Amino acid sequence: MNCDTGSAISTVEHIGQSISDILTTRLGTRVMRREYGNLLPELVDQPFNDATRLRVYAASVMAIMRWEPRVSLTRIQLQDASLQDQVVMDIEGRALYLNQALSMNLPLQLGGGA
Repeated sequence: MNCDTGSAISTVEHIGQSISDILTTRLGTRVMRREYGNLLPELVDQPFNDATRLRVYAASVMAIMRWEPRVSLTRIQLQDASLQDQVVMDIEGRALYLNQALSMNLPLQLGGGA
């Protein structure tokens, strides 16, 4: 189910919606599920250098591997050169239950913008 409209969506669209939620949820903010989420929101104000980029990729891959069991990742990459406002993350891998290749560009709202 689409979280914005309530309409039915495909399994691949649901996986994308789930990954977006995982990557934009700050650790410790979910009641009864304090470990759910990701460190990505903590990295928003860091200088965007090679070390931060590596932390972003590591935090994203670890969170997706833990919280989205329907996916096996092969590549993850940011399209934008910073972590301000909205960024787009390219994700490639495999949808395990569907046994099909998975390629998606997920817009993530990270900054304080609407």
